[in-house]
Amino acid sequence: MSHPPTIAALLAGGRGTRMGAGLPKQLLDVAGKPILQHTLEAFEAAEGVDRIVLVMAEGFHDAAWAIAKAANMTKLSAVIDGGATRADSSVAAIRWAQAQPDVGDDAKLLLHDAARMLVTGRIIADVIAALDECEAVTAAIPSSDTVVEVRDGRIVDVPDRSRLARVQTPQGFRLGLIAAAHAETADPGATPTDDCSVVLRRRPDVPVRIVAGAERNLKVTEPADLALAEALLRS
Repeated sequence: MSHPPTIAALLAGGRGTRMGAGLPKQLLDVAGKPILQHTLEAFEAAEGVDRIVLVMAEGFHDAAWAIAKAANMTKLSAVIDGGATRADSSVAAIRWAQAQPDVGDDAKLLLHDAARMLVTGRIIADVIAALDECEAVTAAIPSSDTVVEVRDGRIVDVPDRSRLARVQTPQGFRLGLIAAAHAETADPGATPTDDCSVVLRRRPDVPVRIVAGAERNLKVTEPADLALAEALLRS
């Protein structure tokens, strides 16, 4: 009996403004290869991933395909336009998945920041496996820093650090759930920074499970992150 497909959506819809490079950061080289290639290779090697869709900034699709073809990627099925926000890019991936003739609501969809180039096979496998027992899951790591709530430039609360975690990706969902949660997002001004928060707010009855992430699964955002990622790759 065939199983519902597992689709990995790599979100690379931004244009790298904070990086100041003039092109999406996923196209920058780290340790001799583009960030995007490192990320694609991680999901290409993941046995549980059946196909990959890349959500890429408009105007850079050809560059993404060139990277994938040069690295002999076989799972990349499509490169599609991203949106103005991360949530818009997630919705683009969801709609692409729903449009596939062999994909139903029970399919597994992983949403991953393409700039997290050091994601491990173990994390990917754990997220996929967790979806056999739940409908929503995220990789996360404990918070090692004290986090404070600030209002008007003043600390107003210090949450118990033992109850806090730093969210990473991939985040995994049954396709029907995450599609419905995004469709029910009522506030047009809301700008969720991850997809589990969309489920938490719109489907509070659905538990969101956590699997262990890793400190090295960092998101390359600032120029200093490039050097850190390269050091981790060479360590």
